Amino acid sequence: MKFKKIFLIPVMAFVVGCADLDLNPLAEGSSENWYSTATEVEMSLNDLFRMVFWPELNDEWTDDYTRREALTPITAGTIDGQWGVVNSTWQNTYKAIVRANLVIQNMDRIRATTPAATVDRLEGNALFARASFYARLVSLYGDAVYFTGVLDLEEAFTLSRTPKSTIIQAIYADYDAAAEKLPQSYASSQNKMATKGAALGMKARFALYMGDFALARDAAKACIDLGVYSLHPSFSTLFLTQTKNPNEEIFGIPRNRVLNVTRGIRDFLPRLAGGWGAAQAPSWDLFSAFTCADGLPIDESPLYNPREPFQNRDPRCTMTIVEFQTRHFNHIYQPHPDSVRVLDFRTGATVPNNDTRSVAQFASFNGLMLKKGVDNDWLLNFQAEDDMRILRYADVLLMYAEAKMELGEIDQTVHDALNRVRARAYGVNFTQTDAYPAITETNQAALRKIIRMERRMELAFEGHRYMDIIRWRIADKVLNRPVYGMLDVADLRAKVVQPGLWFFPGIPAIDEDGIADMRPMADAGLIRILAIRNFDASRQYLWPIPTKEVLINSNLAQNPGY
Repeated sequence: MKFKKIFLIPVMAFVVGCADLDLNPLAEGSSENWYSTATEVEMSLNDLFRMVFWPELNDEWTDDYTRREALTPITAGTIDGQWGVVNSTWQNTYKAIVRANLVIQNMDRIRATTPAATVDRLEGNALFARASFYARLVSLYGDAVYFTGVLDLEEAFTLSRTPKSTIIQAIYADYDAAAEKLPQSYASSQNKMATKGAALGMKARFALYMGDFALARDAAKACIDLGVYSLHPSFSTLFLTQTKNPNEEIFGIPRNRVLNVTRGIRDFLPRLAGGWGAAQAPSWDLFSAFTCADGLPIDESPLYNPREPFQNRDPRCTMTIVEFQTRHFNHIYQPHPDSVRVLDFRTGATVPNNDTRSVAQFASFNGLMLKKGVDNDWLLNFQAEDDMRILRYADVLLMYAEAKMELGEIDQTVHDALNRVRARAYGVNFTQTDAYPAITETNQAALRKIIRMERRMELAFEGHRYMDIIRWRIADKVLNRPVYGMLDVADLRAKVVQPGLWFFPGIPAIDEDGIADMRPMADAGLIRILAIRNFDASRQYLWPIPTKEVLINSNLAQNPGY
């Protein structure tokens, strides 16, 4: 196999790991003889739609998440240019950009022998992928190395970072071109890649990240106006393994056990089901963000009772977090320290309750357990094959409403978009405004709070919270607050259970961003600090450029503070 040119970014990745940056894999031949047929181009495109190139932004980096007493480099404030995620994200994204550029650059080789619609579909997918990859880089790193062609080794060592403002416009242009070329849908026999709706929706998301609200509004509206998407009838079943290709899914990456494309889920399973007892769990911050059934935050609603905190809540609360004293994986789930035995529905007998810390030391530290998407199918081999849903219709509706709100264009279309999402959770049509707490707010500041809380309830544990707190510039507020959990068992019994304060010993105040303040309960010694988060606003709104890239190329300036 020979190389006519070296397609290089990042430089250091090529120098130290050329096997990982094989731009001409054996399956494709060399760049000189590949891309000569539509089949070869399609094979190359298939490679771009693998999970390695579409990493989720981990909810563990946010205030929605508790991992016992552990923190991450982001939540601990220790992120630097040597962190593995910083390096793998940069490296894999540029690998994918190079491959997308190669496809785009070689499209002329098949135009004469390939139907125009097929050429458009293939080129549109490459443009969509390149736009999405550069959007990730700009969102995380700011100014980035930008190129659309082929580089030789000498050129690669002279590259510097292109201003973010320039790259943003190129990303919008790629999304626009992709939307023009991509089909609205695929036949059942075709590989599912990007669609016109995906290009419009992802453009809307990126524009919202960048604060370009008019562009976000227009792209989201165009996606909605296609008329090809709708909300899945049931929020609770949408995320289950058996729900494949729902009409709500606009763009995603499939998982499949047969192809060994799965994800490990044992951390999210109760100990009684063979899991690790909510080692990864919804946070109390998230739990407190779910409004009550009257649409009000828990500190305003007369329906909220901290002794029965799951009652009278937005239905997505108990669809996202396991309600106490309910059946979950064939057992009653109850973290109460005095519930030392629980019912096993398979036998009708009671068994030791390993999901309370009074029985099992490493049961959930805050009593909460994830329910959203959790599926009995997971027990087959403790692996999940539910699809990775990168963009769904509910998110587009929420983005449209947010963009319009920020522009001061609060009209009926904003309320309709929000209410479609909210009414689905209640199992009713959004026009049945007496059957759910319909949103009618017209004050911009008040509606901003509603939208931020609605996004949190609707999109929890889907990988969106990190960029939300970054783009809203509230990461320094929410990630400089502690992670809270239950007291140790003896103190829990004495200070919370015996005085009748189970489960929450108080009602936290909810601020203008929908954020709960649990410090008064901690100051009173009624809850425990599990970990101290730390977020440095002077540097952490951007990630560092990988250290090895800066060392090998003096033209790459590091982000401030790193």
